[in-house]
Amino acid sequence: MSGFEPHAIEVAGSSSAREPEAALSEALSRLAGELTDAGGAPPHLTAMTWTAPDPAAFHPRRHAIDRRYREVFGGFRPPIRLLPGEGGALTIRARAIVPPPAEQSAPLWRGLALPELTRQLSPRNQVPDMQVLFKRWSADGTASRSTHGGLDIAYGASAYETLDYYHPPAATRPPLWVFIHGGYWQASDKDQHAQFAAGMVRAGYAAANLNYGLCPDVTLEEITAQIRNALLFLVREADSFGFDPDRIHLAGHSAGGHLAAMMAADPAAPAVRSALLLSGLFELMPLSLIAVARLLRLSDADVIEKLSPMRHQPRPGVKLGVAVGGLESEEFKWQSAEITKAWRIAAFDIVPGKNHFSLLDGLTGGSLFELAREIADG
Repeated sequence: MSGFEPHAIEVAGSSSAREPEAALSEALSRLAGELTDAGGAPPHLTAMTWTAPDPAAFHPRRHAIDRRYREVFGGFRPPIRLLPGEGGALTIRARAIVPPPAEQSAPLWRGLALPELTRQLSPRNQVPDMQVLFKRWSADGTASRSTHGGLDIAYGASAYETLDYYHPPAATRPPLWVFIHGGYWQASDKDQHAQFAAGMVRAGYAAANLNYGLCPDVTLEEITAQIRNALLFLVREADSFGFDPDRIHLAGHSAGGHLAAMMAADPAAPAVRSALLLSGLFELMPLSLIAVARLLRLSDADVIEKLSPMRHQPRPGVKLGVAVGGLESEEFKWQSAEITKAWRIAAFDIVPGKNHFSLLDGLTGGSLFELAREIADG
């Protein structure tokens, strides 16, 4: 076998953690480490076998299991065979077809060849251990959600079309701040982001924290329609919830920044007063050139045109703000700088010392929180 040909590998990971979600995260993380060491990546996976003491508890169709899987491998999911096993440990074995090391290729986008473009569009490489981050976000989100009652309200038919509603104490018809989480349209969850709305609730805003379907189970166009439907639902229910439907403000991070921008430009969506775009993706052409394109179904030029906010204009009267972390890749900084120019946005902040994920910490206080207040209060 030549070193310059694709080759098959087998990798494995296991965990004896008692709680199924924790065991899955641990086993998949160990398997991911072996995959990386062998030169592979999630798009190269071809098959998995999960051997578990209680297979039903680990079924991939369980929402909690699906979320944990996506935290490690996103939407790249090969066929999974689930088997009962002896003992108390979960063992996962996987096969992958690893391509030969990438040679220096011609530039594809803004002078970047495929390996560097892929790296710059992968914010996870800014964090040494994403599982630590997700664990902290989950704990903080759970604690924040525990103080509210309006949780998991269905705005659509699918399991992911839900939202949480938070109302500031003793407020009468406050404005509404709507947060849309990130995760590259294929991972993460509103429950891990509740804490990032807490500052605005303390400032007197009602808040809605949205979930939406994830690729590749749904298309990016369907996700955009789900966000529109969530806003329409909120407007219809404004009297029931007790907020002012004429004062709706959007904020979105990463993929959520893209979705917030789409709503700011969508004439079919409810009118919004403002949109805060946090480290978003606004021109989708470079994404169509890397492996994630197959999950997002970005092979069609018309789809890229329709779903790239950069190629549209915001509706009149929407106040806009943009922020990006100072430690982010040049491609992510370019995305934010270009939407700022294309949409003539005056409020643009490069937050020093923050990466793609730690940027969100600023919503609880500091310059980013002040920007959020400025955009929504203006």
